[in-house]
Amino acid sequence: MLRTVCLAAVVSIVASSAVAQQGSATPSRGTSSFTVLSARADAARDADRLDEAASLYKKALALRPRWAEGWWSLGTIAYDRNSYEEAAYDFEKMTSLLPKNGNGFVMLGLCEFELGRDRLALQNLERGANLGVDKNPQLRHVAVYHEAVLLQRSGRFQEAEDILEQLCLNGVQSDQVTATLGMVLLRMQSKIPPALSSRDAEIVARVGHAACLAGQKKFDESRIELSTLVRENPAYPNIHYAFGMLLVEASDLEAANNEFKEQIKNDPSDFVSRLQIAMALYKTDSAVGLPYAEEAVKLAPRQPFAHYLLGLLRLDVDDYLKAIPELEIAQKGLPRESKVYFALGTAYSRAGRKQEAAQARATFTRLTEEEKKKAASGSPETNPSNSGTIPSGDMPILPQ
Repeated sequence: MLRTVCLAAVVSIVASSAVAQQGSATPSRGTSSFTVLSARADAARDADRLDEAASLYKKALALRPRWAEGWWSLGTIAYDRNSYEEAAYDFEKMTSLLPKNGNGFVMLGLCEFELGRDRLALQNLERGANLGVDKNPQLRHVAVYHEAVLLQRSGRFQEAEDILEQLCLNGVQSDQVTATLGMVLLRMQSKIPPALSSRDAEIVARVGHAACLAGQKKFDESRIELSTLVRENPAYPNIHYAFGMLLVEASDLEAANNEFKEQIKNDPSDFVSRLQIAMALYKTDSAVGLPYAEEAVKLAPRQPFAHYLLGLLRLDVDDYLKAIPELEIAQKGLPRESKVYFALGTAYSRAGRKQEAAQARATFTRLTEEEKKKAASGSPETNPSNSGTIPSGDMPILPQ
Protein backbone atom coordinates (compact mmCIF):
# COMPACT_ATOMS: atom_id res chain seq x y z
CA MET A 1 0.00 0.00 0.00
CA LEU A 2 1.23 3.47 -0.85
CA ARG A 3 0.26 5.06 2.45
CA THR A 4 2.56 7.43 4.27
CA VAL A 5 2.77 5.08 7.26
CA CYS A 6 5.00 2.88 5.10
CA LEU A 7 7.69 5.50 5.24
CA ALA A 8 8.82 5.60 8.84
CA ALA A 9 10.96 2.48 8.73
CA VAL A 10 12.45 3.46 5.40
CA VAL A 11 13.25 6.98 6.49
CA SER A 12 14.83 5.93 9.78
CA ILE A 13 17.20 3.66 7.87
CA VAL A 14 18.39 6.43 5.57
CA ALA A 15 18.28 9.21 8.16
CA SER A 16 21.95 9.47 8.97
CA SER A 17 23.20 9.20 5.40
CA ALA A 18 20.55 11.54 4.00
CA VAL A 19 21.38 14.29 6.45
CA ALA A 20 25.12 13.70 6.45
CA GLN A 21 25.21 14.12 2.67
CA GLN A 22 24.00 17.68 3.21
CA GLY A 23 26.99 18.42 5.42
CA SER A 24 25.13 18.42 8.72
CA ALA A 25 26.97 15.78 10.73
CA THR A 26 27.22 16.37 14.46
CA PRO A 27 29.65 19.26 15.07
CA SER A 28 33.01 18.12 16.38
CA ARG A 29 33.12 20.68 19.17
CA GLY A 30 30.00 19.51 21.01
CA THR A 31 29.86 19.29 24.77
CA SER A 32 30.44 15.93 26.41
CA SER A 33 26.85 15.87 27.69
CA PHE A 34 25.54 16.42 24.17
CA THR A 35 27.78 13.63 22.85
CA VAL A 36 26.48 11.22 25.48
CA LEU A 37 22.83 12.23 25.00
CA SER A 38 22.95 12.00 21.19
CA ALA A 39 24.62 8.59 21.31
CA ARG A 40 22.07 7.28 23.80
CA ALA A 41 19.24 8.70 21.69
CA ASP A 42 20.53 6.95 18.55
CA ALA A 43 20.91 3.69 20.44
CA ALA A 44 17.39 3.89 21.85
CA ARG A 45 15.99 4.67 18.41
CA ASP A 46 17.83 1.74 16.83
CA ALA A 47 16.51 -0.54 19.58
CA ASP A 48 12.96 0.70 18.89
CA ARG A 49 12.63 2.29 22.35
CA LEU A 50 10.95 5.29 20.83
CA ASP A 51 9.66 7.00 23.98
CA GLU A 52 13.15 6.97 25.46
CA ALA A 53 14.72 8.03 22.18
CA ALA A 54 12.36 10.99 21.76
CA SER A 55 13.08 12.20 25.28
CA LEU A 56 16.83 11.95 24.74
CA TYR A 57 16.69 13.72 21.37
CA LYS A 58 14.77 16.60 22.93
CA LYS A 59 17.38 16.94 25.67
CA ALA A 60 20.21 16.85 23.15
CA LEU A 61 18.49 19.40 20.93
CA ALA A 62 18.00 21.71 23.91
CA LEU A 63 21.79 21.77 24.16
CA ARG A 64 22.38 22.03 20.42
CA PRO A 65 19.27 23.34 18.58
CA ARG A 66 21.08 23.49 15.24
CA TRP A 67 21.64 19.71 15.20
CA ALA A 68 19.79 18.93 11.95
CA GLU A 69 20.14 15.16 12.23
CA GLY A 70 18.51 15.29 15.65
CA TRP A 71 15.48 17.15 14.29
CA TRP A 72 15.27 14.58 11.48
CA SER A 73 15.35 11.65 13.90
CA LEU A 74 12.86 13.28 16.26
CA GLY A 75 10.58 13.98 13.31
CA THR A 76 10.68 10.41 12.04
CA ILE A 77 9.79 9.11 15.51
CA ALA A 78 6.81 11.47 15.73
CA TYR A 79 5.78 10.51 12.21
CA ASP A 80 6.02 6.80 13.01
CA ARG A 81 3.64 7.38 15.91
CA ASN A 82 1.18 9.34 13.75
CA SER A 83 1.93 12.55 15.67
CA TYR A 84 1.91 14.58 12.47
CA GLU A 85 1.68 18.06 14.00
CA GLU A 86 4.76 17.39 16.12
CA ALA A 87 6.57 15.76 13.19
CA ALA A 88 5.81 18.75 10.95
CA TYR A 89 7.35 21.06 13.56
CA ASP A 90 10.50 18.91 13.67
CA PHE A 91 10.85 18.75 9.88
CA GLU A 92 10.31 22.51 9.64
CA LYS A 93 13.25 22.94 12.00
CA MET A 94 15.32 20.49 9.98
CA THR A 95 14.55 22.13 6.61
CA SER A 96 15.31 25.58 7.97
CA LEU A 97 18.80 24.29 8.78
CA LEU A 98 19.14 22.31 5.53
CA PRO A 99 17.17 24.22 2.87
CA LYS A 100 18.57 22.03 0.07
CA ASN A 101 17.66 18.67 1.60
CA GLY A 102 14.89 17.21 -0.56
CA ASN A 103 14.09 14.40 1.89
CA GLY A 104 13.23 16.88 4.62
CA PHE A 105 10.76 18.77 2.44
CA VAL A 106 9.18 15.50 1.30
CA MET A 107 8.62 14.42 4.89
CA LEU A 108 7.27 17.85 5.79
CA GLY A 109 4.88 17.60 2.85
CA LEU A 110 3.71 14.14 3.90
CA CYS A 111 2.99 15.42 7.41
CA GLU A 112 0.98 18.31 6.02
CA PHE A 113 -0.91 15.86 3.79
CA GLU A 114 -2.01 13.94 6.87
CA LEU A 115 -2.96 17.19 8.58
CA GLY A 116 -5.19 18.20 5.64
CA ARG A 117 -3.04 21.15 4.59
CA ASP A 118 -3.19 20.31 0.91
CA ARG A 119 -1.68 23.50 -0.50
CA LEU A 120 1.35 23.42 1.79
CA ALA A 121 1.71 19.68 1.33
CA LEU A 122 1.87 19.98 -2.46
CA GLN A 123 4.23 22.93 -2.25
CA ASN A 124 6.70 21.02 -0.09
CA LEU A 125 6.42 17.74 -2.00
CA GLU A 126 7.16 19.58 -5.25
CA ARG A 127 10.06 21.38 -3.64
CA GLY A 128 11.47 18.13 -2.31
CA ALA A 129 11.15 16.51 -5.74
CA ASN A 130 12.99 19.42 -7.38
CA LEU A 131 15.78 19.29 -4.80
CA GLY A 132 16.10 15.52 -5.11
CA VAL A 133 14.71 12.66 -3.06
CA ASP A 134 16.67 9.79 -1.55
CA LYS A 135 17.38 6.97 -3.99
CA ASN A 136 15.37 4.53 -1.89
CA PRO A 137 12.49 3.68 -4.27
CA GLN A 138 9.83 3.26 -1.58
CA LEU A 139 10.35 6.77 -0.25
CA ARG A 140 10.35 8.22 -3.74
CA HIS A 141 7.25 6.31 -4.84
CA VAL A 142 5.26 7.28 -1.75
CA ALA A 143 6.24 10.92 -2.25
CA VAL A 144 5.22 11.10 -5.90
CA TYR A 145 1.99 9.19 -5.26
CA HIS A 146 0.89 11.72 -2.65
CA GLU A 147 1.93 14.55 -4.94
CA ALA A 148 -0.35 13.06 -7.61
CA VAL A 149 -3.26 12.80 -5.15
CA LEU A 150 -2.87 16.48 -4.30
CA LEU A 151 -2.73 17.42 -7.97
CA GLN A 152 -5.92 15.42 -8.54
CA ARG A 153 -7.67 17.20 -5.68
CA SER A 154 -6.68 20.59 -7.07
CA GLY A 155 -7.90 19.75 -10.58
CA ARG A 156 -4.44 19.57 -12.16
CA PHE A 157 -5.37 16.34 -13.88
CA GLN A 158 -2.80 16.15 -16.66
CA GLU A 159 0.11 16.48 -14.26
CA ALA A 160 -1.39 13.90 -11.92
CA GLU A 161 -1.93 11.52 -14.83
CA ASP A 162 1.68 11.86 -15.96
CA ILE A 163 2.99 11.06 -12.48
CA LEU A 164 0.70 8.09 -11.89
CA GLU A 165 1.34 6.56 -15.31
CA GLN A 166 5.06 6.83 -14.62
CA LEU A 167 4.50 4.84 -11.43
CA CYS A 168 2.70 2.22 -13.50
CA LEU A 169 5.61 2.14 -15.93
CA ASN A 170 7.95 1.60 -12.98
CA GLY A 171 5.87 -1.37 -11.83
CA VAL A 172 4.23 0.39 -8.86
CA GLN A 173 0.63 -0.81 -8.95
CA SER A 174 -1.92 -0.81 -6.17
CA ASP A 175 -5.61 -0.24 -5.63
CA GLN A 176 -4.80 3.31 -4.54
CA VAL A 177 -2.81 4.13 -7.67
CA THR A 178 -5.53 2.64 -9.87
CA ALA A 179 -8.34 4.46 -8.07
CA THR A 180 -6.57 7.81 -8.16
CA LEU A 181 -5.67 7.40 -11.82
CA GLY A 182 -9.29 6.54 -12.63
CA MET A 183 -10.49 9.65 -10.78
CA VAL A 184 -7.95 11.74 -12.69
CA LEU A 185 -9.10 10.52 -16.12
CA LEU A 186 -12.73 11.05 -15.11
CA ARG A 187 -11.87 14.54 -13.83
CA MET A 188 -13.04 13.92 -10.28
CA GLN A 189 -11.69 16.31 -7.63
CA SER A 190 -13.20 14.56 -4.62
CA LYS A 191 -10.89 13.81 -1.69
CA ILE A 192 -12.65 10.52 -1.08
CA PRO A 193 -12.76 7.74 -3.71
CA PRO A 194 -16.16 6.16 -4.48
CA ALA A 195 -17.46 3.72 -1.89
CA LEU A 196 -16.10 0.20 -2.22
CA SER A 197 -18.27 -2.27 -4.16
CA SER A 198 -20.27 0.58 -5.70
CA ARG A 199 -20.78 0.96 -9.44
CA ASP A 200 -18.75 4.18 -9.35
CA ALA A 201 -15.84 2.38 -7.67
CA GLU A 202 -15.88 -0.32 -10.34
CA ILE A 203 -15.87 2.19 -13.18
CA VAL A 204 -13.12 4.26 -11.57
CA ALA A 205 -11.00 1.15 -11.04
CA ARG A 206 -11.45 -0.05 -14.62
CA VAL A 207 -10.60 3.36 -16.05
CA GLY A 208 -7.56 3.49 -13.79
CA HIS A 209 -6.44 0.03 -14.87
CA ALA A 210 -6.77 0.99 -18.55
CA ALA A 211 -4.76 4.15 -17.89
CA CYS A 212 -2.09 2.12 -16.09
CA LEU A 213 -1.82 -0.11 -19.16
CA ALA A 214 -1.41 3.01 -21.30
CA GLY A 215 1.29 4.21 -18.92
CA GLN A 216 3.10 0.92 -19.58
CA LYS A 217 2.72 1.56 -23.35
CA LYS A 218 0.27 -1.35 -23.69
CA PHE A 219 -2.06 0.75 -25.81
CA ASP A 220 -3.91 -2.11 -27.51
CA GLU A 221 -4.85 -3.69 -24.17
CA SER A 222 -5.80 -0.30 -22.75
CA ARG A 223 -8.01 0.44 -25.75
CA ILE A 224 -9.83 -2.88 -25.57
CA GLU A 225 -10.53 -2.51 -21.86
CA LEU A 226 -11.79 1.05 -22.05
CA SER A 227 -13.81 0.59 -25.24
CA THR A 228 -15.71 -2.21 -23.48
CA LEU A 229 -16.32 -0.01 -20.46
CA VAL A 230 -17.53 2.88 -22.62
CA ARG A 231 -19.88 0.59 -24.52
CA GLU A 232 -21.36 -0.59 -21.21
CA ASN A 233 -21.60 2.92 -19.71
CA PRO A 234 -21.95 5.40 -22.61
CA ALA A 235 -23.57 8.14 -20.53
CA TYR A 236 -21.27 7.98 -17.49
CA PRO A 237 -19.81 11.42 -16.67
CA ASN A 238 -16.54 12.06 -18.54
CA ILE A 239 -16.19 8.45 -19.70
CA HIS A 240 -15.70 9.54 -23.33
CA TYR A 241 -13.22 12.20 -22.24
CA ALA A 242 -11.18 9.55 -20.40
CA PHE A 243 -11.17 7.31 -23.49
CA GLY A 244 -10.23 10.26 -25.67
CA MET A 245 -7.24 11.12 -23.50
CA LEU A 246 -5.92 7.56 -23.67
CA LEU A 247 -6.38 7.56 -27.45
CA VAL A 248 -4.35 10.79 -27.60
CA GLU A 249 -1.55 8.94 -25.78
CA ALA A 250 -1.83 6.17 -28.37
CA SER A 251 -1.48 8.84 -31.11
CA ASP A 252 -4.88 8.02 -32.59
CA LEU A 253 -6.09 11.61 -32.77
CA GLU A 254 -8.99 10.92 -35.11
CA ALA A 255 -10.48 8.34 -32.75
CA ALA A 256 -9.71 10.62 -29.80
CA ASN A 257 -11.61 13.50 -31.39
CA ASN A 258 -14.59 11.23 -31.97
CA GLU A 259 -14.65 10.44 -28.25
CA PHE A 260 -14.36 14.13 -27.35
CA LYS A 261 -17.33 14.83 -29.63
CA GLU A 262 -19.32 12.12 -27.84
CA GLN A 263 -18.34 13.75 -24.56
CA ILE A 264 -19.70 17.07 -25.81
CA LYS A 265 -22.98 15.36 -26.72
CA ASN A 266 -23.20 14.05 -23.15
CA ASP A 267 -22.20 17.40 -21.67
CA PRO A 268 -22.75 20.38 -24.00
CA SER A 269 -21.05 22.68 -21.49
CA ASP A 270 -17.73 20.78 -21.65
CA PHE A 271 -15.21 23.33 -22.91
CA VAL A 272 -12.16 21.17 -22.14
CA SER A 273 -13.12 18.55 -24.74
CA ARG A 274 -13.56 21.33 -27.28
CA LEU A 275 -10.07 22.57 -26.49
CA GLN A 276 -8.70 19.06 -26.88
CA ILE A 277 -10.21 18.85 -30.37
CA ALA A 278 -8.87 22.29 -31.26
CA MET A 279 -5.42 21.32 -30.01
CA ALA A 280 -5.42 18.14 -32.09
CA LEU A 281 -6.33 20.15 -35.21
CA TYR A 282 -3.81 22.96 -34.64
CA LYS A 283 -1.36 23.13 -37.56
CA THR A 284 -2.97 20.15 -39.36
CA ASP A 285 -6.38 21.73 -39.97
CA SER A 286 -6.62 24.91 -37.94
CA ALA A 287 -9.63 26.18 -39.90
CA VAL A 288 -11.66 23.16 -38.77
CA GLY A 289 -10.38 23.54 -35.20
CA LEU A 290 -11.36 27.21 -34.97
CA PRO A 291 -15.09 26.73 -34.20
CA TYR A 292 -14.24 24.45 -31.27
CA ALA A 293 -11.88 27.03 -29.79
CA GLU A 294 -14.44 29.79 -30.35
CA GLU A 295 -17.11 27.73 -28.55
CA ALA A 296 -14.67 27.04 -25.70
CA VAL A 297 -14.03 30.77 -25.25
CA LYS A 298 -17.78 31.44 -25.14
CA LEU A 299 -18.25 28.70 -22.54
CA ALA A 300 -15.20 29.69 -20.46
CA PRO A 301 -14.38 33.34 -21.18
CA ARG A 302 -12.19 33.62 -18.08
CA GLN A 303 -9.87 30.79 -19.12
CA PRO A 304 -6.76 32.49 -20.53
CA PHE A 305 -5.63 29.26 -22.17
CA ALA A 306 -8.79 29.17 -24.30
CA HIS A 307 -7.99 32.66 -25.59
CA TYR A 308 -4.38 31.63 -26.20
CA LEU A 309 -5.39 28.60 -28.26
CA LEU A 310 -7.98 30.61 -30.22
CA GLY A 311 -5.29 33.19 -30.91
CA LEU A 312 -2.89 30.51 -32.15
CA LEU A 313 -5.47 28.99 -34.48
CA ARG A 314 -6.38 32.38 -35.93
CA LEU A 315 -2.71 33.15 -36.37
CA ASP A 316 -2.21 29.84 -38.15
CA VAL A 317 -4.92 30.70 -40.70
CA ASP A 318 -3.30 34.16 -41.05
CA ASP A 319 -6.18 36.01 -39.38
CA TYR A 320 -3.67 37.93 -37.29
CA LEU A 321 -5.91 40.94 -36.67
CA LYS A 322 -8.45 38.77 -34.83
CA ALA A 323 -5.65 36.77 -33.20
CA ILE A 324 -4.15 39.80 -31.47
CA PRO A 325 -7.01 40.59 -29.03
CA GLU A 326 -7.25 36.91 -28.02
CA LEU A 327 -3.53 36.71 -27.36
CA GLU A 328 -3.63 39.98 -25.41
CA ILE A 329 -6.32 38.54 -23.15
CA ALA A 330 -4.20 35.42 -22.70
CA GLN A 331 -1.16 37.55 -21.85
CA LYS A 332 -3.04 39.32 -19.07
CA GLY A 333 -4.07 35.99 -17.57
CA LEU A 334 -0.69 34.32 -18.14
CA PRO A 335 1.80 37.15 -17.60
CA ARG A 336 4.79 34.85 -17.12
CA GLU A 337 4.17 32.37 -19.94
CA SER A 338 6.92 32.94 -22.49
CA LYS A 339 5.11 31.32 -25.41
CA VAL A 340 2.23 33.77 -25.21
CA TYR A 341 4.70 36.58 -25.90
CA PHE A 342 6.22 34.66 -28.80
CA ALA A 343 2.79 34.30 -30.41
CA LEU A 344 2.01 37.96 -29.71
CA GLY A 345 5.29 39.04 -31.28
CA THR A 346 4.45 37.09 -34.42
CA ALA A 347 0.95 38.58 -34.62
CA TYR A 348 2.17 42.15 -34.02
CA SER A 349 4.86 41.71 -36.66
CA ARG A 350 2.35 40.56 -39.28
CA ALA A 351 0.16 43.55 -38.43
CA GLY A 352 3.10 45.92 -38.94
CA ARG A 353 3.27 46.88 -35.26
CA LYS A 354 7.05 46.66 -35.12
CA GLN A 355 7.67 48.28 -31.72
CA GLU A 356 5.12 46.08 -29.95
CA ALA A 357 6.49 43.03 -31.74
CA ALA A 358 10.01 43.84 -30.53
CA GLN A 359 8.78 44.32 -26.95
CA ALA A 360 6.87 41.03 -26.97
CA ARG A 361 9.87 39.13 -28.34
CA ALA A 362 12.18 40.75 -25.80
CA THR A 363 9.85 39.60 -23.01
CA PHE A 364 9.78 36.12 -24.55
CA THR A 365 13.59 36.00 -24.52
CA ARG A 366 13.82 37.29 -20.93
CA LEU A 367 11.26 34.82 -19.58
CA THR A 368 12.88 31.95 -21.47
CA GLU A 369 16.25 32.77 -19.91
CA GLU A 370 14.67 33.00 -16.46
CA GLU A 371 13.07 29.59 -16.95
CA LYS A 372 16.45 28.10 -17.93
CA LYS A 373 18.14 29.59 -14.85
CA LYS A 374 15.42 28.31 -12.53
CA ALA A 375 15.67 24.87 -14.11
CA ALA A 376 19.43 24.84 -13.59
CA SER A 377 19.10 25.93 -9.95
CA GLY A 378 16.43 23.35 -9.08
CA SER A 379 13.95 26.01 -8.00
CA PRO A 380 10.46 24.68 -7.19
CA GLU A 381 9.13 27.21 -9.68
CA THR A 382 10.68 25.22 -12.54
CA ASN A 383 7.98 22.58 -12.21
CA PRO A 384 5.55 23.23 -15.09
CA SER A 385 2.71 22.25 -12.79
CA ASN A 386 3.13 25.57 -10.99
CA SER A 387 1.73 27.34 -14.00
CA GLY A 388 -0.27 24.49 -15.47
CA THR A 389 -0.37 26.14 -18.88
CA ILE A 390 2.51 25.89 -21.31
CA PRO A 391 5.17 23.18 -21.17
CA SER A 392 8.13 22.71 -23.47
CA GLY A 393 6.25 21.36 -26.50
CA ASP A 394 4.36 23.22 -29.22
CA MET A 395 1.12 23.30 -27.26
CA PRO A 396 0.23 23.91 -23.61
CA ILE A 397 -1.25 21.59 -21.03
CA LEU A 398 -4.93 22.26 -20.63
CA PRO A 399 -6.24 23.93 -17.47
CA GLN A 400 -8.91 21.56 -16.20
